[in-house]
Amino acid sequence: MRVISANVNGIRAAIRRGAADWLRSAQPDVLCLQEVRASDEELHKALAEAGLGDWYVAHTEGNVKGRAGVAVATRDRHLAHRIGIDEAFADAGRWIEVDIEGPGATLTVVSAYVHTGEAETPKQVEKYAFLDAMTARMARASSQGYLMLVTGDLNIAHREADLKNWKGNLKKSGFLPEERAYLDRWFEAGAWVDVHRTLAGEGPGPYTWWSWRGKAFDNDAGWRIDYQLGTAPLAARATTATVGRAATYAERWSDHAPVIVDYDL
Repeated sequence: MRVISANVNGIRAAIRRGAADWLRSAQPDVLCLQEVRASDEELHKALAEAGLGDWYVAHTEGNVKGRAGVAVATRDRHLAHRIGIDEAFADAGRWIEVDIEGPGATLTVVSAYVHTGEAETPKQVEKYAFLDAMTARMARASSQGYLMLVTGDLNIAHREADLKNWKGNLKKSGFLPEERAYLDRWFEAGAWVDVHRTLAGEGPGPYTWWSWRGKAFDNDAGWRIDYQLGTAPLAARATTATVGRAATYAERWSDHAPVIVDYDL
């Protein structure tokens, strides 16, 4: 099963820039999207252009038009979907869960878009509230032995190997010690696994986000803030993990690159 997670930075803009051709060639079985920024109708139209018009889609726009929005599209019909984290943040367009048939058990796949945050502001308080809700949901899933996959743009670089200019970002949202500690807690007991990092090695990189501005992309001055996190039983089935980094700046269809993981299910 190939799972692709991508912050598309606006699905309509991504399609105009060439995402449709990329998705057709990538051949996902499950596609998780963040920052969709579109209506249900607009999303279905965009997926149709990528040859995924007959797929089953769970999508939440969020309460602010043109902002956020997450979706999970599956080749096969999914069993159920839920919006929000245990009913919290249900109108934020930042968390959606889909249940699909797994190997002898249900597999829950999440598309998540964590707040960007801003140090020492209410935006950061809101980010921590979202991360607290994530932590509780993930702890319950792992304690009950679920097959669960949390994908998406978490807007946190976990370690120094996950961003080029880590020294210059120690006091900025995205690399604050308090943010990184959430990921430490998720991984420390082995119940959750950073699938991409485990398969890609110690780094530095591979990064998944580069600013549109300046020479960040050309100089590979990026951040690894897009993840696939699996409960231990699922992560053990991951076989390959890659980042779909564009060959050139001109070929980018988002400021993020997709994270692609194959699971032996």
